[in-house]
Amino acid sequence: MPHAERGMAVGLFGGSFNPPHEGHLLVAEIALRRLGLDQLWWMVTPGNPLKSRSELASLDDRLAMSEKLIDDPRIKITAFEKTLHGSYTADTLAFVKAKNPLVHFVWVMGADSLKTFHLWQKWQAIASTFPIAVIDRPGATLSFLSSKMARTFDYARVDEDDAGTLWKRRAPAWTFIHGPRSALSSTAIRAANGQKSD
Repeated sequence: MPHAERGMAVGLFGGSFNPPHEGHLLVAEIALRRLGLDQLWWMVTPGNPLKSRSELASLDDRLAMSEKLIDDPRIKITAFEKTLHGSYTADTLAFVKAKNPLVHFVWVMGADSLKTFHLWQKWQAIASTFPIAVIDRPGATLSFLSSKMARTFDYARVDEDDAGTLWKRRAPAWTFIHGPRSALSSTAIRAANGQKSD
C-alpha cells in the first residue's frame, strides 16, 4: 500500500485496467485537478467479479502497462489488493480506512461504472465509507441520474462547483464531475486486438 502523510487528500481509483489506456489516465488527471488531491492511488485489481476473467491479462502485465502509461509522481500504482485474497471493494476500502485513519480518501470512478454500481457487493457500505467522485465518461452523462446509486444517495450529492471540498466531507457524499472525455475503452482495445470482450 502506498504511503500517505497525515491530513493528505488521496483519491482511490480501482479497476482491472485490462489494458490501461488514455481514458483511464484522463479520469485520474481530472480527479487530481478538480478534487484538489495530493495523491491518487491507481489500484490494479486482481479481477472484477462482474467481468469475465477469461480475457484478463496477468496482474504483472497490467501493472507494467500502467507503469508505462503514467509519469505523474502523484499517481501511485499499486496492487495491494492481491494480498487481501479475493477482497471486494467494500472490504478493501474498510481495510484502507483502518490502516490510514488520518488520511482523507475519495473513491474515484468513471461514470460508466455507475449503472452497475448497485450490483457491487455492499455497495451502500462503499458509499458510506468514503466520499465518491464520479467522473464523466462517454455515453454516461445523461444516464447517471437514473442509476440506483444516484437515486438512493440523491440527498448526499455535492454540487460539482464544490468538488474541491469533497475530501473534507463525511460519507455519504458524492459529486459528478463533467469534463473532457475519452472514447477509449479497454473492451474496445481488446476487440481491436482480436480478443473477446467482457
